[in-house]
Amino acid sequence: MKQITKKTIPMFAIAAMLMSCEKNVVEETPLDGNITILTQSKGAKLGYSKSSGVNILDEKGLKFKDLNKNGELDKYEDWRLSFKDRATDLATKLSVEQIAGLMLYSSHQAIPAAPVGFGAGTYEGKPLSESGMPSSSLSDQQKKFLTEDNLRHVLITGVESPEVAAQWNNNAQAYVEGLGFGIPTNNSSDPRHSPIASTEYNAGAGGNISMWPEALGLAATFDPALVQRFGEVASIEYRALGLTTALSPQIDLGTEPRWNRLKGTFGEDSRLSADMARGYVDGFQSSAPEYEISGGWGFQSVNAMVKHWPSGGPEEGGRDGHFAYGKFAVYPGNNFEEHLVPFTEGAFKLSGKTKSASAVMPYYTISYGQDSKNGENVANAYSEYLITDLLRGKYGYEGVVCTDWGVTGNERDNVEVFAGKPWGMETASIAERHYRVIMAGADQFGGNNDIKPVLEAYQLGVKEHGEEWMRARFEKSAVRLLRNIFQTGLIENPYLEIAHTRETVGNPAFMEEGFQAQVKSVVMLKNKENVLPIAKNSKVYIPKKFIPSTTNWWGIKSEEQWVDAVNLEIAKKYFQVTENPEEADFALVFVSNPESGTGYDPADRMNGGNGYVPISLQYGTYTAATAREQSLAAGDPVLAPQVTNRSYKNKTITASNLKDLQNIMDTKKVINGKPVITIISASNPMVFSEFEKEVQGIVLHFNVQDQAILDILSGAAEPSGLLPVQMPANMETVESQFEDVAHDMDCHVDEAGNTYDFAFGLNWKGVIKDSRTEKYKKK
Repeated sequence: MKQITKKTIPMFAIAAMLMSCEKNVVEETPLDGNITILTQSKGAKLGYSKSSGVNILDEKGLKFKDLNKNGELDKYEDWRLSFKDRATDLATKLSVEQIAGLMLYSSHQAIPAAPVGFGAGTYEGKPLSESGMPSSSLSDQQKKFLTEDNLRHVLITGVESPEVAAQWNNNAQAYVEGLGFGIPTNNSSDPRHSPIASTEYNAGAGGNISMWPEALGLAATFDPALVQRFGEVASIEYRALGLTTALSPQIDLGTEPRWNRLKGTFGEDSRLSADMARGYVDGFQSSAPEYEISGGWGFQSVNAMVKHWPSGGPEEGGRDGHFAYGKFAVYPGNNFEEHLVPFTEGAFKLSGKTKSASAVMPYYTISYGQDSKNGENVANAYSEYLITDLLRGKYGYEGVVCTDWGVTGNERDNVEVFAGKPWGMETASIAERHYRVIMAGADQFGGNNDIKPVLEAYQLGVKEHGEEWMRARFEKSAVRLLRNIFQTGLIENPYLEIAHTRETVGNPAFMEEGFQAQVKSVVMLKNKENVLPIAKNSKVYIPKKFIPSTTNWWGIKSEEQWVDAVNLEIAKKYFQVTENPEEADFALVFVSNPESGTGYDPADRMNGGNGYVPISLQYGTYTAATAREQSLAAGDPVLAPQVTNRSYKNKTITASNLKDLQNIMDTKKVINGKPVITIISASNPMVFSEFEKEVQGIVLHFNVQDQAILDILSGAAEPSGLLPVQMPANMETVESQFEDVAHDMDCHVDEAGNTYDFAFGLNWKGVIKDSRTEKYKKK
């Protein structure tokens, strides 16, 4: 199959054209509405809205956009100059209010906005359904933050369709083009290529966007080139959606097996994570020569905001920093430096011409005890040592530093409430927190649509350092922020052709590449007596899968239910599916890894405890008899002075999906001695000793389409994935391992004598030993 690459439409080579004596040929093409695309044979393609008031300037036959409408060609409008020179020129022209707006990064924006709930919005004061306006309209709230708050960085979440996203982009760009200096919006997204399990893959069909493995699944391929190709495809789709910044990759080291964000990492190994990070960022940021403007950047580039500096992986006890009960990252193994490797040797040391990731996001956590200069224990975004001394000083990083979302907001009266996350700065005012972030060396505030506290922070700086100094500090951030806009070509042409978006996003070729990557990410752990693959048209029994009741981050509780484990219509294309286990040749039991919560239980505190409970990686009831007597870190105003020890020693917990284990055991009973194959959807490591000897086959994946699993089970594809994390022998080894150290657990050994260690996996011939296992073997 021929790959679709970033070499699709010839553009221009600026240097060569400027040396040419030929006349500059200019053509105008109207797009939807008032948008015009101006193509010139000797210069940049320009896109502008005739309703914005922007005119076109002529400079010796070359065309430029007069974005500030002064009738003159300013440096920032001159596409012949460097990104830095243009950004510097524009930064000097902006008011403090306009720079403060650049420093904002919006809260989550759905297109269109929901009428109620998280991220709700109105359209001329009404819900969209009552307004009569199209789904691609700007909401009232969006218009406000684009005008009154001067915001230009927008985080996009769900979209109704690719076409609606593209039209919204055009509407937003035309809207801001008529404001001030005509600075376009830099739209962004969290990862959006996750598979939908039950969706059928068809080589001739497309989708809303191509579906690839989750990050941990990409890591399981042990193939950085595949990850780079993902970045290339994803960036093409992002640009067709109007997205020019990716809030990814997540390159925290997954050294704490209980952490619920481990699934978003590239695993626990620093060398593998660095290689994956490098490939990912190179793929996203690099434009092919036909699209390149300068230095690898161009019209197919997407800024990569790597996260989370200096790693959020070593969370004490596996709790997460989105909540006060998980605010501390700890380093009992004194292994801080290794957590920097995916940044310093990966994302900051690219093989491509863009050289380094253009943005970095610190995590919510307090990197406990790591500030060797000031001895402060504050969240990473507030730490001058971590941002200025280490990131910018020692490692010379000059890109944008943006806080994680909501770090300057206030926490609530209960540590389990999803709210602001000002860890270490809880008693400061919101303005003081903004000032502290700026003084630490960061540039931008994630999840803040409101300009007022940034302007208040500016005045705090003026009071301490004087107007001239504080203005210069703001301009330094403005240059960094503007450079990321210039280098993606947004100033010249931020507009999209809807037909191109329709043809590009989720096209069949991209869907096929993503599906094949999913297949490569699947790991076979056990294949007793070569029970796999299953012959086509064999009779299989597939019991329903249990979905436990859970409570999400906003406190909304779901109902438990039993559902079809897979899309049965797809499964029937591979096997004869029977509801009678007695007539089946095989049983396929689909389960998820044990899920035991977040490590904090308000009921425990109400009953006189400290609130902290174990996070278990086994299904059955677990009592933390070997947990730490004294936690390594503690402290929170909401819990003070009662809680100075966050230990959960001797407390007990049971996985909410214990019925998954019961399902395996019950199926073994009813299948009457015939083979049982367990298929595990994993987001964390798990303890296998509870059931491994009871089943003949184990296949593990990190969220893929059902079809990818069925291809493996049926032999249509051969398993090739490898474990990117260790699988522990028991919970005792989990408790004794250090949160910051990789490869330090005793691993499960199965009845065939195979150890479920990092880089282990089986194919049809047995244990995989190839160039990947040789390169990444433990040292």
